[in-house]
Amino acid sequence: MIKVLFFGPVADRIQTREMSFEATPGITVSDIIARIAAQHPGALDMVSFIAVNQEQVQDRQTLLRDGDEVALMAKFSGG
Repeated sequence: MIKVLFFGPVADRIQTREMSFEATPGITVSDIIARIAAQHPGALDMVSFIAVNQEQVQDRQTLLRDGDEVALMAKFSGG
């Protein structure tokens, strides 16, 4: 399984902090995002940071394997 974690306003829009998806051969970050977006239209529009196994990734074509963890979050601001 691939665990997907949501943080901040992304979690608020999806109304959960975690989802799991079956790890199929060739599955990418982009595939996971597309599946979530199909279930929750517009909820991922604010995602600006993606991490796989706690390492930031820029390439949404990054291949995923069974046991991987994907984190999706919006930009943080604070004071």
